[in-house]
Amino acid sequence: MQTANAIASLPNLGPKSQQMLARAGIHTLADLKALGAVAAYVRIKRSGAHVSLNLLWALEGAISGLHWQDVARDHRTSLLLALEDCERSSRLAKEE
Repeated sequence: MQTANAIASLPNLGPKSQQMLARAGIHTLADLKALGAVAAYVRIKRSGAHVSLNLLWALEGAISGLHWQDVARDHRTSLLLALEDCERSSRLAKEE
C-alpha cells in the first residue's frame, strides 16, 4: 500500500534508490525528513550499498523539491561539509 508520504512518490528517487532507502529503514518522506539528506546518505552507505554523491543530491532534492542537478550545482559545498562533519562525528563516537 502506497501513500502520498511513500518514497516512491518523491522526485529524483528511482527504484534502485528506493530499494537502498528501504534496506536502510527509510520508508517515508517523514523518515527522510527526520534524518535529513546527509544522515540518510550515511545510513544507506552503512547498510552496505555502493553509492555515489549523486544519491546525496537526489535525497536533498527529494526533501526540498529541487531537481538533483540543481542541488548538485547550488548546494554541493554545504552538503559536502555537512557530510564531512557527520562522518567525523561518527568516527569520534566509535573511538570513545
